[in-house]
Amino acid sequence: MEHSQSHVSACNDRPRVARLMRHVPAEDRPRERLARLGTAALSNRELVAILLGTGARGASALEVAEGLLDTGLRGLAGRSLPDLTGERGLGRAKAARVLAALELGARLASEGRQAAPSFKNAADAGRYLLPRYGARPVETFGLLALDVRHRLKREAVISTGCLTSSLVHPREVFQEAVVARAAALVLFHNHPSGDPEPSAEDLALTRRLAAAGTLMGIEVLDHVILGAGRFASLKDRGVL
Repeated sequence: MEHSQSHVSACNDRPRVARLMRHVPAEDRPRERLARLGTAALSNRELVAILLGTGARGASALEVAEGLLDTGLRGLAGRSLPDLTGERGLGRAKAARVLAALELGARLASEGRQAAPSFKNAADAGRYLLPRYGARPVETFGLLALDVRHRLKREAVISTGCLTSSLVHPREVFQEAVVARAAALVLFHNHPSGDPEPSAEDLALTRRLAAAGTLMGIEVLDHVILGAGRFASLKDRGVL
């Protein structure tokens, strides 16, 4: 829910007509409101408008931002760069700024207060990974490299795209683990469909990597599959 405030801007009270930002009273423009009231007082639309900087022909940055937010922040975060680039008022540079800002927000949400989060079970991994990778528009495979107390030492993305054993090779996975001097790994990837149910390929890949980990002396603790706000643990499913 967006923050409410006692003062409602004249810009928000007036009928919604296409206006350029220069027609909005100076005190009601997003950047001026941010400077005066702080970021928490701004709506999602105003924050996105600041990222955009400018609007399109016949539409202010606020109106372009409103169109982008039709499906909410989660929907916006799940869109790809080529998809956003085609939106009215957006080019590649603006689209990249929006996606970069959303990614920074997701990373901040996952950091928490601990410098080195620990992962005792699948729920810990799910809470950490979902904000970062759950809404990605393409499959992304990565790992959390952990120490002997299962505290995070390194986080790495290994592959993006359709996940197959040819794209996710034990060599790349355990190279990252060795660099981090990891004692154990949590593997993860997302399903852009939003359904975290594991496929036959997911199960085969997990068993292959777990076997390689046994040979390397690096335990694969879990493989967490991320969907839309939920996840599946292959350890909890008895695969590991």
